[in-house]
Amino acid sequence: MPVELITCRSALNRVDRMPFRWSLNPYRGCAHKCRYCYARRSHAFFDLDLGRDFEEVIFAKLNIAEVLRAELRRPSWRHETIVIGTATDPYQPIEGRLRLTRHCLAVLADAANPCSVTTKGTLVVRDRDIMQQLARETRFMVHISLITLDRDLWRRVEPGTPPPASRLRALERLRAAGIPAGIFLAPILPGLTDSRAAIQAVVQAAADHGAVAVWPGVLRLAPGLREWFIQFLRQEFPHLAASYERGYRGRADPPPAYREQVLQRVGTAIALTGLDHRSPPADPRPARVGWQYALPLDTVARGTGRA
Repeated sequence: MPVELITCRSALNRVDRMPFRWSLNPYRGCAHKCRYCYARRSHAFFDLDLGRDFEEVIFAKLNIAEVLRAELRRPSWRHETIVIGTATDPYQPIEGRLRLTRHCLAVLADAANPCSVTTKGTLVVRDRDIMQQLARETRFMVHISLITLDRDLWRRVEPGTPPPASRLRALERLRAAGIPAGIFLAPILPGLTDSRAAIQAVVQAAADHGAVAVWPGVLRLAPGLREWFIQFLRQEFPHLAASYERGYRGRADPPPAYREQVLQRVGTAIALTGLDHRSPPADPRPARVGWQYALPLDTVARGTGRA
């Protein structure tokens, strides 16, 4: 798999229209190959396509930790929260060799700067030592992305990722080390992962493995990705393609009534597990997952969250 070793002039990315203002991405492109990934569109900036190029041409920012250290030392820096893993998975396989995410976490720990990590990669457990330091000294959270326990569906929509059971074991190991960690049940895929039974299964598994929170988000299909994903559906789930075309026609989000219904299902599932009595220790305020609201457990369980 081609890995383009590049240098960067800045490490932190300013983010608009989100509850956090700064993101950090050591890599671009992702070998996890999630068919629905909103970050696929970012490869267009490199004149690459959002299909195989996104999955097979990975950019690695070799100097990102050094640049990050310099940026955190600026007098103007206010120690705001930095979200790691918004445009690509920071623990995809190449991280095992390059360790760029680990180096960035070490810089953040030295500065006691608030941050969070979002990943499907089980390699995240390697860095428990640094994450323990972060959890002691500042606001820190790990979000394990998990949308299904169905192994057949997992293979078809997330073919390059660790199996769901492996991600749950990673969650359990993080929690055993005292690291705040929960599940991103996002994106929920209409007709594939949105049934009451499917949602309940993921939420119950999260509770059984020690999650401090579950945050839901419904699939968003921005222009470009929408056409690419619907083509994938025609090949793998042809019975759903027409309904996606109708539901996402002229819009990136599904109808509000549908999103509300799905979030209510998640809220019911959370309440049944007892997880509604826990709240994320890093930051109890609502945040967004990608473009979707991520709702703290107590908010969802009380039915007060809105997408």
